Amino acid sequence: MNRALNRERANNKPPLHIAVLMGGWANEREVSLMSGEGVADALEMNGHRVTRIDMDRDVARRLDELRPDLVFNALHGVPGEDGTVQGMLDLMGIAYTHSGLAASVVAIDKQLSKQALVPRGIPMPEGRMVPREELFERDPLPRPYVLKPVNEGSSVGVAIVTEDANCGNPIARDAPGPWQDFAELLAEPFIKGRELTTAVIDGAEGPRALGVTELVIENGFYDYEHKYTEGRTRHVCPAEIPPDIAALCEDYALRAHQILGCHGTSRTDFRWDDEAGEAGLFVLETNTQPGMTPLSLVPEQARHAGIGYAELVELIVMEALRVHAGKVPARKVVDDG
Repeated sequence: MNRALNRERANNKPPLHIAVLMGGWANEREVSLMSGEGVADALEMNGHRVTRIDMDRDVARRLDELRPDLVFNALHGVPGEDGTVQGMLDLMGIAYTHSGLAASVVAIDKQLSKQALVPRGIPMPEGRMVPREELFERDPLPRPYVLKPVNEGSSVGVAIVTEDANCGNPIARDAPGPWQDFAELLAEPFIKGRELTTAVIDGAEGPRALGVTELVIENGFYDYEHKYTEGRTRHVCPAEIPPDIAALCEDYALRAHQILGCHGTSRTDFRWDDEAGEAGLFVLETNTQPGMTPLSLVPEQARHAGIGYAELVELIVMEALRVHAGKVPARKVVDDG
């Protein structure tokens, strides 16, 4: 850990008692457990007292009994990423890491994110919500197009519908796909090209982008399985892309982090049509609870920026303490400017 970080940590008078919330019942439960264990180990290495909590519906009682100094939120998906847990912790007066209630509600909802970001100059694919029954009658967009749940992370439930897709034309009622699990889906045009991502980390001097990674997939697309199965995706960090595209990714990610009101860390994902230059770059979503597993992108980008895993975890903790102490003004989800 560097000297500046040691000095700032000393000012916060550690060690702390930190409860690490992980697991839960979302589709991303297993990933959350891996993130939580990694975070808990790092916190213990940093000298903190740690209580690991595999979240169930009795979590409020458990936290009320423990009264930790801080909750490290290592949950992914609902209810840890959608504002539910954030609202509970706000009511209990317990400090916690990552984004607050309002930012979490907006960022996890892809349609609300568009309403916040697009008017402020951040390009995102056009799209519309489609009832499941409509999919069985007609295509909502010209093929190829993408169908995704409006409020799931880690590419859970994402399908690309192409001309030769084996789901039928129109989509058959019995065909495997997200329409079997969700009553309504977001339909967006498919953007050909490359998968890019940029992490943002908060510090005492404000947020900064950590760089750009390209995700290279040999077959298929960057879905849940490719994200969390070793060997299925190659990470190119830093991405081998033109400097202007890298700078634009960092600019969009940093602005999204600030406009949405994120804290701690976030990760913004992109599709880039490299035949269209800057006009081909689109933000897909901003994740307020990015993974902290050995295969996760934020720790990887942090390492490239000279920040080790334990130091990254400590930086997230210190930002949470600043926010809870009121040293960081609460950001509006939508900036009036």
